[in-house]
Amino acid sequence: MMASENEIEQAISQSKLSALKVLQHYNLDWEHIRFIQFSDTCTFQIDTSKEGSFLLRIHSGMSEEEIISEIDWLEYLNKKIDIAIPQGILDRNGFKTLRIDLEDGYYSYASLMRWVEGTNASGGLADEQIFKEGILLAQLHKTSQEFELTPNFVRPNWGEQSFRRAMNRLNKYYDRFLTDVEFQLYQLAAERILSWITRHQRDSRNYGLIHGDLHQGNIVFHNGEPRPIDFGRCGFGYYLYDIAHTILGLHPLQRELVINGYETIMRLEADWLPALESFTVMVMIENYCHHAPDPRETEGLKEEQPYAQAIIRNYLKGKPFLFKTLEL
Repeated sequence: MMASENEIEQAISQSKLSALKVLQHYNLDWEHIRFIQFSDTCTFQIDTSKEGSFLLRIHSGMSEEEIISEIDWLEYLNKKIDIAIPQGILDRNGFKTLRIDLEDGYYSYASLMRWVEGTNASGGLADEQIFKEGILLAQLHKTSQEFELTPNFVRPNWGEQSFRRAMNRLNKYYDRFLTDVEFQLYQLAAERILSWITRHQRDSRNYGLIHGDLHQGNIVFHNGEPRPIDFGRCGFGYYLYDIAHTILGLHPLQRELVINGYETIMRLEADWLPALESFTVMVMIENYCHHAPDPRETEGLKEEQPYAQAIIRNYLKGKPFLFKTLEL
């Protein structure tokens, strides 16, 4: 059922009350709490005078095992990579998550993370910054290959089944921002992606634990160095799928810089370009599937459609589009 703006506001108010309850279980002498975002996870910035800032997350629809697995993965990354990465904070009882009991027998979990200092690049990214984003991606993927999974490690898989679920969601809400004709192009592109991904080879060189949402909004810069944030969607998927998130919001020449930076650490396979184009269309469609039910996003989705439709048309015609300027 689609949530109204009033229902969203009520959910945010409930999360704010939950956040204040959660903070009582941590040894934090906090001074300010600021609401950041409400989506699948409701997030708050917690400021202290002596210990810096923290990120408080109220999770929705996620199991405790999944949250703990993410925190374990981040702990491993912090040990292996010399980059500031979010890190879990234990509560007073030494637990990585905290259960919050809600009304009518419902409950959710909360977790507290060390805040990663940095800002999103404003006024455009320098070539060197974009090149370093590619290096960052490769470092994450290389470390993924070294990570040993435990029996209790649980994270989602991003691939055929998750994409089918996303398209089912879009089928319910597409008319908010797409005409029937435009949606038919989405369906054709989805059919092509699903047909292709079922045949795409999977091995340890191209598949593993990925960030899953490393778009430009989830990369902050500190002293010119990129830092990844928001690993809430981390899971198992193709490394090219991860790269697609990063390059989707960049210009064609900038996308080349990401690839060049990536290949200083990890070489891409010989047939990487058509695969990356398929994953890029897949990521773009998934983004719209995710935001479509939210009425606050409708106008923005409509504004993006001329470019999205141009990408899909080129993809369906088999014309390269990642590294060229498209005619809308």
